[in-house]
Amino acid sequence: MLVVSNTSPIMNLAVLGLLDLLRQQFREVIVPDAVIEELRLDTDFPGTENIRRAISEGWLHEEKVENQQVVLALRRELDNGEAEAIALALQLKANLILMDERDGRSLAKSMGLTPIGVLGILIRAKQDGKVGSVGEILNRLRSEAGFYISNDLMQNILLEIGE
Repeated sequence: MLVVSNTSPIMNLAVLGLLDLLRQQFREVIVPDAVIEELRLDTDFPGTENIRRAISEGWLHEEKVENQQVVLALRRELDNGEAEAIALALQLKANLILMDERDGRSLAKSMGLTPIGVLGILIRAKQDGKVGSVGEILNRLRSEAGFYISNDLMQNILLEIGE
């Protein structure tokens, strides 16, 4: 399965030490140059070491976007990482694009891509028996990664997965 990611799913899972969920679910994740830049791999931010390890192991790797005109068009509405991720997903004919931001997901869908975010990844991990309590992880996402999720959405997810 060919999967391209934007910055936030990688960073949020890395901060919690759960980046390996991506490898378990997708085997390989591809990111564009802009995402590598946004991940700030030359810093010691929480999760950065996990990302560097995934890159060195080879399952998280970078590819260049060929059509910069698509990126420029997308940047009218999105940030650089989102724009390049969508352009790369289109270029590679990816099965999925990992993206959390509402505007980016909406635009990706309108272009025929299938987005999945951190919440979808956690639901899949729960269904596969790879994580225990999604509720605990969601609370950690909020407190440790600054991830926004409304109380209503959190309750709906927990009901859906039986927590």
